[in-house]
Amino acid sequence: MVRIGFLGSGFVADFYQQGLRDVPDQEVVVSYSRSEERAQDFAERWGVPEWTTEWEGVIERDDVDLVLIALPNHLHREAALACAEAGKDMVCTKPLARNADEARDMLDAVREAGVMNGYAETEVFSPAVMQARTMIDDGAIGDVISVRSRESHFGPHSPHFWDPELTGGGALNDMGCHCISAALYFLEGQAEPDRCLAWGELLYHTDKTEAEDNAVLLLRFDGGEMSVTETSWSAHGGLDLRNEIYGTAGTIFTDVTRSTPMTAFTTRGAGYVVEKAEADTGWVFPCVDEARVYGYHEEMRHFVECVEKGETPRQTFEDGYLVNVILDAAYRSMDSGHWEEIPAE
Repeated sequence: MVRIGFLGSGFVADFYQQGLRDVPDQEVVVSYSRSEERAQDFAERWGVPEWTTEWEGVIERDDVDLVLIALPNHLHREAALACAEAGKDMVCTKPLARNADEARDMLDAVREAGVMNGYAETEVFSPAVMQARTMIDDGAIGDVISVRSRESHFGPHSPHFWDPELTGGGALNDMGCHCISAALYFLEGQAEPDRCLAWGELLYHTDKTEAEDNAVLLLRFDGGEMSVTETSWSAHGGLDLRNEIYGTAGTIFTDVTRSTPMTAFTTRGAGYVVEKAEADTGWVFPCVDEARVYGYHEEMRHFVECVEKGETPRQTFEDGYLVNVILDAAYRSMDSGHWEEIPAE
């Protein structure tokens, strides 16, 4: 039995709990939140037997085998270093940190401590994306030439996301990390990222943030392959999450939020439809079992099994660090207007 401690009680923590729902051989024994009200509410909603407002009350417990870091970006480094010092296996949500320097500190800490570290990048654990990778491995579309990924909605759900000092950036940082990880996953074993060119602007939410609410990133790989990342915080209609993979012998499309297996028309309201949905009347396209479709279930099952078996996860802090390195280069490109090199480790 893998005993889990939660750091965080917000949006992603709820998705992690949904992801754990059908995972065997695990138990959440304690959860942390910065406020008593949120800590108690989270514990009651998910049946967690104990809660605390001091994260040492999770990290330093002898009966916690795995710590899930589901905190805002500016707290990732401090939490990971505390877990490493305590010798705790850990999983951290995306992006790993606000920038590459913080991510490097986290990577160095887990390496020195010799603890298991998982990078919870849901996109590469989405069943549709995993199936796409299987088809690539089987040679179905030949060599991958280019990847186009898009993630968009009408803006974040929590106030701290709008503050680039707390998060590390805007729409590109928030959602581009998913798209970058998808491109790295589809081109894994074929090519390495080489340089990038990025554009970002604040086009709509001028009253909420100073960060970019729309961005495009061109990521060139060392074999000439290209990935295109499109992110937006000003796109109406709820979460839009898709990938297009173009190869020498075929093409693969994934679309888990628009091409759902369920369509309905309602004049009374459907209730919850999909993440970031703005309306629940008229024609609606509910995302069936979001936690599984987005990859939360597969990643949680994988990380629990890695703790059980003493294995290295297929997404570690090293992967998260590389994403932060690419994001840093992208923001340099936004400022310079030129291609920027992806520095080697």
